[in-house]
Order: sequence, then C-alpha cells, then structure tokens
Amino acid sequence: MGLPFPFTAIVGQEEMKLAMTLTTVDPSIGGVLIFGDRGTGKSTMVRSLAAMLPPMKAVESCRYHCDPLSPQLCSECLARQQAGQKLNSQWIQSPVVDLPLGATEDRIVGSLDIEKALTQGIKSFETGLLAKANRGYLYIDEVNLLEDHLVDLLIDVAASGENLVERDGLSIRHPAKFVLIGSGNPEEGELRPQLLDRFGLSVEVRTPKDVQSRIEIIKRRERFERDPIGFTQEWDHEQKELQEKIIAARKRLQKVTVSDDILIDASSLCSHLGSDGLRGELTIMRAVRALAAFENKKVATRNHLRVIAPYALRHRLRRDPLDDTGSTVRIERALQEVLP
Repeated sequence: MGLPFPFTAIVGQEEMKLAMTLTTVDPSIGGVLIFGDRGTGKSTMVRSLAAMLPPMKAVESCRYHCDPLSPQLCSECLARQQAGQKLNSQWIQSPVVDLPLGATEDRIVGSLDIEKALTQGIKSFETGLLAKANRGYLYIDEVNLLEDHLVDLLIDVAASGENLVERDGLSIRHPAKFVLIGSGNPEEGELRPQLLDRFGLSVEVRTPKDVQSRIEIIKRRERFERDPIGFTQEWDHEQKELQEKIIAARKRLQKVTVSDDILIDASSLCSHLGSDGLRGELTIMRAVRALAAFENKKVATRNHLRVIAPYALRHRLRRDPLDDTGSTVRIERALQEVLP
C-alpha cells in the first residue's frame, strides 16, 4: 500500500481538517459527514488521517483490538481470561478501514470461514470490516449511494456499539465501536435521515476559488507523486507536532469545564433552530470540550460554541419551504439572534 498524502500538507479545507482532528481528540463526538464538490480532497484527507492517529494499546492477538484496560472485552478475550491466560498488550496503529460501495453484507459483518469449514471441519468466524474498524475509523466514500439494507445495518451497529452475527449456524457478538466518516457529492443523492443523524459533525467543502491556493495544491500533489518518501519526510516535523498536540488534548480533555451557561446557550440555539432530538446539544457539548482541550484551554467559551455550532447542527435542521437559504446561513443568523 502506498504512502498517504501528509495530513498537514493539505492546502486549505480548514473546516474539514478541524472536524477530523476533533474526532481524534474525542471519538464520542461521533462521525463526520463530508459533502461537497468532486476533487476537493475528501478521500485524500480521510486516508491521510491514518498516519496522523496516535498508536493505541490493544490486547495482543485479539482480532477486535480490545482495550486491555476496559472491562468490556470480546468473547475470545474473556474466554482466555477465564482460562487463566494473561492478556498481554501491544501498541498498534489505530485502524482506518474503507467500506467500498460494492461490499456484500457478509464482507461487512463477517461470516463463516468457508476454508476452515471445508478443510478442517471447524466452524469458525471470519471477521468483517466492522471488526477491523473497532476502536478506529470506518470510511464510506459516496455514502449517499449506499444500499438501504447496508444503511440499516450500520445504523444498528452505530447505535449499539456491537455487531451481532447470527447466520450459517454461528451466533457471534463482538464490539464494533468506530468513528463513521462519510463523504459524497450532494448532487448524486441525499442521505437517509436515520443515518444522517448518526454523524456528529458535518462539513461542506468547496473547490478553492483563490488562484494561488489552486496552484499550491497542484504543486504539492505533483511533488508527492514524483517522490512520495521525500515529500512525506519534508512534512514529518509538522505531522509529529500535530500528533503530539492531539495526544496532549486527549489527556486534558476530562479536565476541561463546560459551564451551565454554555449548555443553556447550546439548548437555546437548538430550540430556536428547531433541531430534532437532543443529539445536537450532546454533540455541541462534546465538541466544544474537545476544541478547548485542543487549544489548551481549561474552560470552554461562547467563542468555541460559535465555531462548533455550524458543524454540529447544519445536517440536523428541518427544511423550511418558506426559507430557501442554506443551513449554514440559517445557523449563522440564529447565532446572531440567540447569542448576540
């Protein structure tokens, strides 16, 4: 597999960079939905994220990357523990898994290992993409074109954090907690509301209009394709610097204070905009805390709320037939009215 384009070398697209970075600080924020023009670096940024993610500690030889410090282990780790075996840990790279549009349900959830069944007569479970993505990222390009039955499946797993497989005489339950990243072009179709609501943040990306930015993008891409190793080494310092900043933000995350005033502001904003449910407030609370931690602040402020509100709410607004303005404009207008 070739080297990914360095995350810090991507020109512009600051909204997309920030949304992705915040999910590395606090995965509980939820996924990121990236909608916009073709050729704006959506897939490049997601794949470059893999090299940016700090390593994580996992149970050695575990197919699901179980956290050795967590009381919630997979059935295989629990069986080893009950048998008196010591669960050794190791450092692994956080997984970033691609879910292709043509993937079958068996490939996604897992299925009977046919080779073992035929050659050894053993009924064994072959893990799918959901198992590989546990504690990491699951990326779906053209997510709005995903088949309905796969959308239903992802909604169930995203809600429960577990994947239940009952087929071919197997009954397997394993952890499947991941950050869902979806990208697509809105001109090619809309996303079902049930899945849309599962994304914590959403980002709108546009083709850069500035000529100098466009030229710089072309130059960097050309240099990377000519010498990927050399180009990656040029950005090694910036990559490590950002990675250290993410690790530090994770450590201080739980110490950041989100006051009742900020929660009142968030609830007032969501109520004013007519946002369905309470996921908007929950996402805002988690995201402002992550942003404050990333900026090395001890207290989340109203400025953090102003930054985060469009990310957390633009995909949660109902369409108003009497108002044809975009959701981002509506949120900015509401911010002025509710938080003058």
